[in-house]
Amino acid sequence: MTERAKADPGQDPAFQAAVQTILSALDPEPHREGLRDTPRRVEKAFRFYTDGYHKDPKKVIGDALFEAETDEMVVVKDIELYSLCEHHLAPFFGKAHVAYIPSGKIVGLSKLARVVDLYARRLQVQERLTMQVAHAIQEVLQPRGVAVVIEASHLCMMMRGVEKQNSRTITSCLLGLFRRDERTRSEFLKLVRG
Repeated sequence: MTERAKADPGQDPAFQAAVQTILSALDPEPHREGLRDTPRRVEKAFRFYTDGYHKDPKKVIGDALFEAETDEMVVVKDIELYSLCEHHLAPFFGKAHVAYIPSGKIVGLSKLARVVDLYARRLQVQERLTMQVAHAIQEVLQPRGVAVVIEASHLCMMMRGVEKQNSRTITSCLLGLFRRDERTRSEFLKLVRG
């Protein structure tokens, strides 16, 4: 990416030329009015969709760590997420459920959603996204356990290929107590389903 593109997304001539090449391959009239500014708009959109590459979970959480007054499970459910499938660049979207069991520190709740966004705003597969969120929270908070479940619908399965509109993919990553202790895992899953 050029220095100018970093300063002003939507200003990278090489990116826009690549989009224009794609438009020319797809549309018999690639220079018509409706497509005239599409390369710039697509670049700006894709820079936004993938801005998670330029963020660090430690910095996103920052100083939002506080002394824990509890050692009970903390759950944030239904965190909306939007990402792009790295195989087709088609969107997938859904929700994440994130839990942790404090070990001395708690985190501002919005920071859990920000960690989900940080990893969702990359070219992704859902399986890796789930693991990255769980491991980032584990690394920064050092809790007794972390659990992440993601439920998502993938347009690469809905609009093309197998064309199954009602399919959802569910992935999970369980660390620490959530992996070792059946009661802890069951409590989390009951709270997520409830």
